[in-house]
Amino acid sequence: MLNQIVITEKSSQAKDVRAAVGSRYGNILPAEGHLFDLLEPEDVDPTWKRWSPILLRPDGLYGTRPAKGGSKARKLKSIREALRTAKKVWLATDCDREGQLIGQEILEHYKYRGQVMRVLFTAQDNQTIRDAFGRAKSNTEYAKLYAAGVARRQADQIYNLSLTRTATVLLGQGGRDVIGVGRVKTPTLAIVCRRELEIRDFVPVAYFEVTATAKVADGQFQMRHAPRDRIVNRENAQDVVNASQGFSGEIGVRVQNKRQGPPKLHDLPSLQKLCSSRFGWPAAKTLQLAQELYDGQGKKIITYPRAEVRYLPESLIIDAPKIVSGLQAGQAFATITVPANPVIRKGVRGSFHDKGLEGASHHAVIPNANTINTLREVWPRLSSDEKKLFDVIARAYLAAVMPDFQYRQTSVTLDVRGFLFNAVGRQPIELGWREAFPDWKPSSEKGDEAQLLPSLREGESVQLLHPLIEDKETRPPSRFNEGTLIEAMQNAWRYVEDGVLRERLKEAKGIGTPATRAEIIGGLKKQKFLIAQGKNIVPTETGIRLYKALKQADPALVDPGVTATLECLLDDVVVGKQDMVGAIDAVCNVAKRIIENLKQGSNGDVPFLIKPSHDRKAGSRPPTAKMIGFANSLAKQKGIKPPPGFTKSSSICRLFLDTHARKKTEVQK
Repeated sequence: MLNQIVITEKSSQAKDVRAAVGSRYGNILPAEGHLFDLLEPEDVDPTWKRWSPILLRPDGLYGTRPAKGGSKARKLKSIREALRTAKKVWLATDCDREGQLIGQEILEHYKYRGQVMRVLFTAQDNQTIRDAFGRAKSNTEYAKLYAAGVARRQADQIYNLSLTRTATVLLGQGGRDVIGVGRVKTPTLAIVCRRELEIRDFVPVAYFEVTATAKVADGQFQMRHAPRDRIVNRENAQDVVNASQGFSGEIGVRVQNKRQGPPKLHDLPSLQKLCSSRFGWPAAKTLQLAQELYDGQGKKIITYPRAEVRYLPESLIIDAPKIVSGLQAGQAFATITVPANPVIRKGVRGSFHDKGLEGASHHAVIPNANTINTLREVWPRLSSDEKKLFDVIARAYLAAVMPDFQYRQTSVTLDVRGFLFNAVGRQPIELGWREAFPDWKPSSEKGDEAQLLPSLREGESVQLLHPLIEDKETRPPSRFNEGTLIEAMQNAWRYVEDGVLRERLKEAKGIGTPATRAEIIGGLKKQKFLIAQGKNIVPTETGIRLYKALKQADPALVDPGVTATLECLLDDVVVGKQDMVGAIDAVCNVAKRIIENLKQGSNGDVPFLIKPSHDRKAGSRPPTAKMIGFANSLAKQKGIKPPPGFTKSSSICRLFLDTHARKKTEVQK
């Protein structure tokens, strides 16, 4: 159909769409990610070319211009020419907010006014794509999703550029390095720096525990003293040992039959956390592998990988038997016992939960129902790491439709001359979903609690043998790896002290998005603010210095809670609780306040962050006598000290004059 076109997000997607529907919906034209960049500040206002501490917010929105790089220009030209005659456009970009923005910004830039249909698919096999075209809706139904994408992009441009320039001018002291500030990047750095400083400042405290062997008619088991508070005095621990020597008494026994449901399905952050811990993979590698399993040629065996929720729509319940049988047809999962009728759990504690998907663009990552019958054929072609990742995804799905894990928990108590001892044992009754994870051990089943107890009865006589003191020591918090850092970004509410705000942010999605968090971490590593240390991520001294300086200038700059609150406002645009301009206003108001605080800090309260770079030609020249005199006069007038080195470096002196002389002009206005 010559009067219709299909726009996809990238060439591989166009190839898949072409294989699925041919030219039935018109010529298929790929983008290459964003084909448009936002204008630079100086393109909007020439006076903004000179870096200064101001809010770079234009009247209205930043305009767009064609992006450079790769084959973007060629692809944009093809789409632009096709739009001139097209009466109908099918947007078949990715199903999330960013995909909506990538496709629709092309139409907005060229003011296309024909009919636009939105095609959404969460897998890239032929059947899924054909079905998606069949149920395509008018693009107007996704206006809020587009508005949310615009709001986020505009807000980030204003916030990041304004505060980067402000911090560089006010804290850089004429150095050649740009002090990059990002709405998500800077709080992410702060999370790691805070943890590192906690570790450095940590002072271990010794404490003591007492254990003993309990002997009963049918055997022996370990019991542990359970004081209300830790024992920090060895003499007190010895008192417990003395009381236990040769003690005989009657135990209290409580037996409960319990059941436990399976863990949640995976979204991208949970996959990144698990793979970082288990395989040592960087977050970006997990995403790359997941993307290959999703849309790689001859693969396409999982659903959309950039998932942000861990639920499935209830409409996918019908696919459960098909996915289970397809997985078990392969050797890797054949030995896992799944009932003929998969167990379906709905609601908050289940896997299928429509309400849990409200405001989300896509569901949890699972095996693709439409290609599961090709798994035996595809499996040999997968790399070792691809197999590992698919194994994680597949086992999570199988567990989700298997019976509960059932076990018998026995709790034993013993009063030893006023000192309470206890023991807990668990005996599996029905493995259920745990059969999918033969090596899985929950944190609640470590150490003594995992022991298998002999047959016990209430009031049975017991004798304590070999009581001993275990020397313990408090440990500092663990350093982050990329997976646990992403989890921390996702759960930014943990860094909020205000109780009301903390509860509200629990329902939010944290800072950043599933698709950008790995990129944020990678950017901080590239800038040498973070480095890898084995599996862990640690800040460099430059990163810590930046964190401390920005925190002193304005704590909001490094507060994950502030960014999480702004994320809530931006996310509210998707569901209509906030309009686009209102969300941008909120971000700009925060940025404006921070700029003013940084200006105040530059009066001497905040140390310059980066030492002057004297090897620069401009900076190596001394200032004129007139500049030095004006700087001294201005400093005296304002009651502040000129920066170190202002008499030797013209760049340092000029930055001081530009910053503080401008304030006077603004007041006069």
